[in-house]
Amino acid sequence: MELSIPSFPAARARRVYRAAVATWFFLPGLVFASWASRIPFVQQRMGFSETALGLVLLAIPLGQLPSLPFSGWLIAKQGSRRTLLLGVAGYCLALVGLGWAPTPALLIPFLVLFGFASNLMNIAVNTQAVGVESLYEGQHIMASFHGIWSTAGFVGAAIGTFMSGHGVVPLWHFLVIVGLIAIVGAFSQGKLLLRDTHTATDQPIFVRPDGPLLGLGLIAFCAMICEGAMFDWSGVYFKKVVQAPGAWVGAGYTAFMSTMALGRFGADWLTGRLGARRMIQLSGLLTAAGLLVAVGFPTLVTALIGFMMVGFGVSAVVPLVYSAAGKSKVMSPGMALASVSTIGFLGFLIGPPMIGLVAGATSLRVSYSLIAVMGLCVTWAATRAKQL
Repeated sequence: MELSIPSFPAARARRVYRAAVATWFFLPGLVFASWASRIPFVQQRMGFSETALGLVLLAIPLGQLPSLPFSGWLIAKQGSRRTLLLGVAGYCLALVGLGWAPTPALLIPFLVLFGFASNLMNIAVNTQAVGVESLYEGQHIMASFHGIWSTAGFVGAAIGTFMSGHGVVPLWHFLVIVGLIAIVGAFSQGKLLLRDTHTATDQPIFVRPDGPLLGLGLIAFCAMICEGAMFDWSGVYFKKVVQAPGAWVGAGYTAFMSTMALGRFGADWLTGRLGARRMIQLSGLLTAAGLLVAVGFPTLVTALIGFMMVGFGVSAVVPLVYSAAGKSKVMSPGMALASVSTIGFLGFLIGPPMIGLVAGATSLRVSYSLIAVMGLCVTWAATRAKQL
């Protein structure tokens, strides 16, 4: 199928589509950050220990895994626009349910739905982004979309902090977020692409990716191991290894997230000059270098510099991989993105527990050294990838 082009001039059509897709990157980022900002409240309300909370939160990836192949199949059958709207409906329902659930038995099913709907939205909105990027005839714009998702994370966290500080319970907080999404979504959904690029409607649910897609999946796998490590262990690293003062324990995570968001807004421009392959190669080297700085010189200032380097390093990798996957010659964009995302997501799941196991046997510094090797693997895999 071809992209649906409106009757107004092509340049304006690109801007309209780009703005609409950017909006739909912002909305799920807002939902995710809203939930994340209220996890401590839910933990206290439910009386969860740290161990119990960790086990309960595993319901989210349990919902995410089956949604990856299903998302690709549904997009191939119904298109990314319908899939995106279905995903946001499920995401909002799950968010309200998480704010309402009075017991763990009711909380867990909503966590599963939250995970399932999040990946439904993720694959669908990235498929939309691939379609919009194709209208720009070789220009890279994918990373800026992911930068908007990261920006939404900061906005959602700020709203969550405000709501918590004023004693607003999660249910009312989440209802406000859902109301905002309903209003914004109603105005922007009609400006999404109606059809996806070269989508085949006879795709089976499970498709084995070809060699080039497996190469992209390997890059995503290694990069998301690094991301998962930073998301889940940065605070622990700053507390136990850097021995940062209490007020600075979260500084490493903030530094990483800030440069990851900033890097995504500059990555498209830089990719246009270096090319996707060289950009990913340099990203892997920067990730490894940043981790080694934090490991070799675990003081507050040097560790912050190292974590900022890692943020810049990982910022462009997944967007560029998704962009390349969406141009697959053998699969529709939705199926290709689902295949690569599945492989990458396994890295996101494996990374944090791997750090814990290695740290238990040795130390956190050794764990982070191994994660630095994953950064080098990104560079190696990008060198060999055929799809870039």
